[in-house]
Amino acid sequence: MKGCVFCKIAKGEIKKEFGYEDNDVMVFDDINPMAPIHILIVPKKHIEDFNDLKDDKLWAKIRKVAQVMVEKQGLTGKGYRLAINGGGAQMIDHLHIHVIGPLGIAVEM
Repeated sequence: MKGCVFCKIAKGEIKKEFGYEDNDVMVFDDINPMAPIHILIVPKKHIEDFNDLKDDKLWAKIRKVAQVMVEKQGLTGKGYRLAINGGGAQMIDHLHIHVIGPLGIAVEM
């Protein structure tokens, strides 16, 4: 989608360091972290809202990437949150999953 920051990242128009990347999914740090670990799992295909996701294989891949990232980030047993904002509550109209943790540790603002 024209003007979508996540689409620009997926196309390489905006440079980003990835914690994980394949043909369908990319993972990178949130620019405004709410905890010591705050990463985003983003499908490369533009999907505006969670309710627009119809591809079961892509959803399964996103779920698997989330599980791997929780392990890779050392969040198992430390408390973490997976969050999807939708229905107009998201800041960027491109489906993405927040992985936030460990819980109970505040970030100084």
